[in-house]
Amino acid sequence: MILGNLPPLNALRAFEATARHLSVKNAAAELCVTPGAVSQMLKTLELHLGTKLFHRVNRGILLTEAGQSYLPPVRNAFRQVAEATQRIATATDTTLTVSVTPFFAATWLVPRLKRFQDAHPDIDLRVLTNSALANFSRDGVDVAVRHGLGRYPGLHSHRVLVVEIVPVAAPSLVGERGRPTSATDLIHWPHIHDAERKGWHLWFQAQGVENIPAPRGPSFDDSSLLLKAVLSGQGAGLLPAAMIETELKEGRLMRLADTALLDEFAYYLVYPAASHIQPKIAAFRSWILEETAY
Repeated sequence: MILGNLPPLNALRAFEATARHLSVKNAAAELCVTPGAVSQMLKTLELHLGTKLFHRVNRGILLTEAGQSYLPPVRNAFRQVAEATQRIATATDTTLTVSVTPFFAATWLVPRLKRFQDAHPDIDLRVLTNSALANFSRDGVDVAVRHGLGRYPGLHSHRVLVVEIVPVAAPSLVGERGRPTSATDLIHWPHIHDAERKGWHLWFQAQGVENIPAPRGPSFDDSSLLLKAVLSGQGAGLLPAAMIETELKEGRLMRLADTALLDEFAYYLVYPAASHIQPKIAAFRSWILEETAY
């Protein structure tokens, strides 16, 4: 392969941007140069190739047959360079950004972080607390831990922790409805839901209840907001037992049934499928799965 015959890189960038926008003006704006500069780079590329890549139609431009043939390999080359650059950058980056819910961070992760740091002193942890699922590319997040069903398209997920869930309600709501004597009694209560609206359905299934109605009522992606809604008497909610110990002791919440373990409704480690081979992510995955195996 003779690499010396390659056209100028800037001319290739101008070609790819112009072909994508079908506009010299928009390509110039993207590349932060003038439209005249883009036009000159396109002319340089066409001279180098000895063929026209664009032709004008009315007030716009279209790719010629040669341009249509040339565009896919150029785009593929840029993509491969970008992916290789990302692999090199992530391989040398020793900071691992972990996004977790505030409750999980406070009650489980933070008390155990020293064990991870002792095992992996070369990795610097950056912990972000958020309840919404992370935008891995925009937020710079490497891995996330979220509570739900673990079904996230395009992402790998590993169940790491199943916690005891307990149905609770404010005393004012229990006073209105009466204390339930069975799970069936709770079917027609107002419910506060998790973001996926699956928790109550799974709980009723686990109790052997049939003819479960479709979920109605507000839903929250933040457990602390769900708790506030329950405390204000808006409905019954399913919450981690460890999260509401104080509220139960102080009488601000009432237990409606025994605690339950819902295997599907758990905490999951989540990260982009393409990131599974990164050493720092593999290290954190192995550590958290080992910690939660006890």
